[in-house]
Amino acid sequence: MIKKIIVLLAGMLVTVAVYAAGAQLRSDHPDSYTVRRGDTLWDISAKFLSKPWLWPEIWQANPQVRNPHLIYPGDVLNLSFINGPRLGLQPSVHREGEAVPAIPLSELKMFLKDMRVMDSNAVSSAPYVVGLEESRLRGAVGQNIYVRGLQGEPGQRWAIVRPSHVFRGFNQGDAASADLVAHDLDSNAAMVNAPWREDSRNDGHYGKGDDLGVEVSVIGTAETLRTGDPATLLLLGATQEIRSGDRIMPIDDKPYDAYYYPHAPKSVPANAKVIGFADAMDAAGSRQVVMLSIGAKDGVDNGQTYTMMQPGETIHDDVASNSWRRGVGEKVKLPDEYIGHVMVFRTFDRVSYGLVMDGLRPVHIGSRLVMPE
Repeated sequence: MIKKIIVLLAGMLVTVAVYAAGAQLRSDHPDSYTVRRGDTLWDISAKFLSKPWLWPEIWQANPQVRNPHLIYPGDVLNLSFINGPRLGLQPSVHREGEAVPAIPLSELKMFLKDMRVMDSNAVSSAPYVVGLEESRLRGAVGQNIYVRGLQGEPGQRWAIVRPSHVFRGFNQGDAASADLVAHDLDSNAAMVNAPWREDSRNDGHYGKGDDLGVEVSVIGTAETLRTGDPATLLLLGATQEIRSGDRIMPIDDKPYDAYYYPHAPKSVPANAKVIGFADAMDAAGSRQVVMLSIGAKDGVDNGQTYTMMQPGETIHDDVASNSWRRGVGEKVKLPDEYIGHVMVFRTFDRVSYGLVMDGLRPVHIGSRLVMPE
């Protein structure tokens, strides 16, 4: 066990001795580092620690610092080795901007505020836009929209959402081998045919396995003008043109987490995999959002950090088989390859959003999640 002395400043310099068995210093750590705009706590910790997700274990051990997010651009971190490694924080005389976040929240607000993963039945049964003012094909701000199945009072405000992905498996084998996918839903066909519904599960295009939920994105807000079936709503704001088939949901005004504390999970479910990308086609990289096949019902919470592994291929062993003919003779499975780390920043019942924190190679669909070691 290495005795580490961490110095943090909150108005004055405080020194406290703490013990962190897992938080070893990197062999190539700098002696000092000046915090810059755009840094995150993970980035800074990765310069000093071989396991950057363990920074809360060190900083939270200091009872004088109630909030570990107290580092600002311009502050200087100094490392010395008097009676063991000593990390000191020297504040800038003129601190610039806001405190350094654990992760780049400004880049994730869309996923924190405007995205949800819901039960497929809840999406199917939600009120929906049936028509628009003057029989328009698309609705714009300031126009009326007509909604069926809506219960509420005049003046009540709603979120207008559009399903974007359905999370489902392609087989019903054991959880560890199930091929889970985040299937992209496309335009009007998704609105009319509702491929997330129970009666669509026999369609091999969308899978036949476990139903994890439907992702919806908030694309507008509206206010009830008149009740009835259909009800009349006034379109208050929109990021996309509203069309028939868009769903109506209550506005989610719950604040999202302002602070994240990376930590290892107690265990990793057998079906823990990467099942989709938010803004990538074939692969994702550092600081991109990925969808994970586990959620709150699996014990996942914000800040949980995992190592991603790319499953090794199964190849033909020409030598052992004494044959060059493919498919004949002995096969061997290659070892899984390390990809990088992903940290959960938003959880739903059976799906989570994660941010790729670092990596050596691209993240692909099917990458396995294991303990962050």
